Amino acid sequence: MTIALDDLVTVLNNSLDIDLKETISHDQLKERLTGYINDLIDHNFNKLVILLYKIDVSESRLKQLLEETSGLDAGGIIAELIIERQIQKLKYREQFTNRDTGGIDENERW
Repeated sequence: MTIALDDLVTVLNNSLDIDLKETISHDQLKERLTGYINDLIDHNFNKLVILLYKIDVSESRLKQLLEETSGLDAGGIIAELIIERQIQKLKYREQFTNRDTGGIDENERW
Protein backbone atom coordinates (compact mmCIF):
# COMPACT_ATOMS: atom_id res chain seq x y z
CA MET A 1 0.00 0.00 0.00
CA THR A 2 1.67 3.19 -1.19
CA ILE A 3 0.65 6.63 0.01
CA ALA A 4 0.78 9.43 -2.55
CA LEU A 5 2.99 12.35 -1.59
CA ASP A 6 0.24 14.85 -2.43
CA ASP A 7 -2.09 13.08 0.05
CA LEU A 8 0.60 13.38 2.72
CA VAL A 9 1.13 17.06 1.92
CA THR A 10 -2.61 17.72 2.19
CA VAL A 11 -2.80 16.04 5.59
CA LEU A 12 0.26 17.93 6.83
CA ASN A 13 -1.13 21.25 5.59
CA ASN A 14 -4.37 20.61 7.46
CA SER A 15 -2.92 19.28 10.69
CA LEU A 16 0.05 21.63 11.04
CA ASP A 17 -1.44 24.88 9.78
CA ILE A 18 1.39 25.12 7.26
CA ASP A 19 1.31 25.85 3.52
CA LEU A 20 3.29 23.19 1.68
CA LYS A 21 3.07 23.06 -2.11
CA GLU A 22 1.40 20.02 -3.61
CA THR A 23 4.30 19.56 -6.04
CA ILE A 24 6.97 19.18 -3.37
CA SER A 25 9.48 16.30 -3.28
CA HIS A 26 9.93 14.14 -0.20
CA ASP A 27 13.30 15.79 0.54
CA GLN A 28 11.81 19.27 0.15
CA LEU A 29 8.92 18.24 2.38
CA LYS A 30 11.27 17.10 5.13
CA GLU A 31 13.39 20.25 4.74
CA ARG A 32 10.38 22.59 4.99
CA LEU A 33 8.90 20.66 7.88
CA THR A 34 12.26 20.64 9.69
CA GLY A 35 12.49 24.42 9.36
CA TYR A 36 8.93 24.82 10.61
CA ILE A 37 9.59 22.56 13.61
CA ASN A 38 12.85 24.35 14.45
CA ASP A 39 11.01 27.68 14.34
CA LEU A 40 8.41 26.30 16.75
CA ILE A 41 11.16 25.00 19.05
CA ASP A 42 12.71 28.48 19.14
CA HIS A 43 9.59 30.65 19.22
CA ASN A 44 6.46 28.69 20.16
CA PHE A 45 7.36 25.47 21.95
CA ASN A 46 3.88 25.17 23.44
CA LYS A 47 2.33 25.08 19.95
CA LEU A 48 4.80 22.32 18.99
CA VAL A 49 3.78 20.23 21.99
CA ILE A 50 0.10 20.69 21.14
CA LEU A 51 0.71 19.69 17.49
CA LEU A 52 2.66 16.59 18.50
CA TYR A 53 -0.17 15.61 20.82
CA LYS A 54 -2.80 16.31 18.15
CA ILE A 55 -0.90 14.27 15.54
CA ASP A 56 -0.35 11.54 18.14
CA VAL A 57 3.43 11.27 17.86
CA SER A 58 4.72 8.76 20.39
CA GLU A 59 6.22 10.72 23.27
CA SER A 60 8.34 7.79 24.42
CA ARG A 61 9.70 7.18 20.92
CA LEU A 62 10.45 10.89 20.50
CA LYS A 63 12.34 11.03 23.80
CA GLN A 64 14.27 7.87 22.92
CA LEU A 65 15.29 9.18 19.49
CA LEU A 66 16.30 12.57 20.86
CA GLU A 67 18.48 10.88 23.50
CA GLU A 68 20.03 8.45 20.99
CA THR A 69 20.76 11.16 18.45
CA SER A 70 21.99 13.86 20.81
CA GLY A 71 23.67 16.62 18.82
CA LEU A 72 21.63 16.07 15.66
CA ASP A 73 18.95 18.47 14.48
CA ALA A 74 15.93 17.91 16.73
CA GLY A 75 13.65 19.53 14.13
CA GLY A 76 14.67 16.93 11.55
CA ILE A 77 14.04 14.07 13.95
CA ILE A 78 10.63 15.44 14.89
CA ALA A 79 9.80 16.08 11.22
CA GLU A 80 10.55 12.43 10.37
CA LEU A 81 8.33 11.24 13.22
CA ILE A 82 5.49 13.50 12.08
CA ILE A 83 5.79 12.28 8.49
CA GLU A 84 5.95 8.67 9.65
CA ARG A 85 2.87 9.06 11.87
CA GLN A 86 0.82 10.79 9.18
CA ILE A 87 1.72 8.03 6.70
CA GLN A 88 0.55 5.44 9.25
CA LYS A 89 -2.76 7.26 9.64
CA LEU A 90 -3.26 7.47 5.87
CA LYS A 91 -2.56 3.75 5.52
CA TYR A 92 -5.02 2.90 8.30
CA ARG A 93 -7.70 5.06 6.70
CA GLU A 94 -7.13 3.48 3.32
CA GLN A 95 -7.17 0.00 4.83
CA PHE A 96 -10.44 0.52 6.68
CA THR A 97 -12.08 2.48 3.88
CA ASN A 98 -11.44 -0.36 1.45
CA ARG A 99 -12.54 -3.16 3.78
CA ASP A 100 -15.01 -5.70 2.55
CA THR A 101 -18.41 -4.81 3.95
CA GLY A 102 -19.55 -8.42 3.96
CA GLY A 103 -22.54 -7.68 1.77
CA ILE A 104 -24.04 -5.19 4.23
CA ASP A 105 -26.08 -2.51 2.51
CA GLU A 106 -24.53 1.00 2.63
CA ASN A 107 -27.58 2.31 4.52
CA GLU A 108 -27.29 -0.44 7.14
CA ARG A 109 -23.61 0.17 8.03
CA TRP A 110 -22.58 2.55 10.78
